Amino acid sequence: MLAKRLALALSALLAGVILAAPLGLAQQVSFGGIRADTTAPVEISADSLTIDQADGSAVFAGDVAVSQGDMRLSAALVRVEYGAGGQREITRLLASGGVVLASGADAAQAETAEYTIASGLVLLSGNVLLTQGGNVLSGQRLTVNLATGSATVEGRVQTTLQPGGN
Repeated sequence: MLAKRLALALSALLAGVILAAPLGLAQQVSFGGIRADTTAPVEISADSLTIDQADGSAVFAGDVAVSQGDMRLSAALVRVEYGAGGQREITRLLASGGVVLASGADAAQAETAEYTIASGLVLLSGNVLLTQGGNVLSGQRLTVNLATGSATVEGRVQTTLQPGGN
């Protein structure tokens, strides 16, 4: 009898999560427990680099790979904006074209991404797909807080949960 009640309660809980998600409500998720050190060096590799001294930016193009600690980001194009300290002070990264953000087994895909270094926030936009093991979550915006490892998905959120998965 207890097992039946637990199964019913779990079914109701899962149904609530699955039914609430498509209604467009924001859904809070964990993103691999990333606690990135935003003061760690940012390493970038690409096929080409264009520097604009006038606006203090650099554009990396072609198979761009960015890493900072355990976090990895790849895209077709990444614009790096520098602060008052010049190339020693990266303030923001803007990525576009097949963006993938990964940490450990967690990965998110999107059309664009904006990483604000000082706040440790990464905003992925456009057809976001987050995979964590066998679980899949999609929406239009994913905001990842690197300081806490938490994330919020917004905009027609849909999810598939694998029983017994992570």
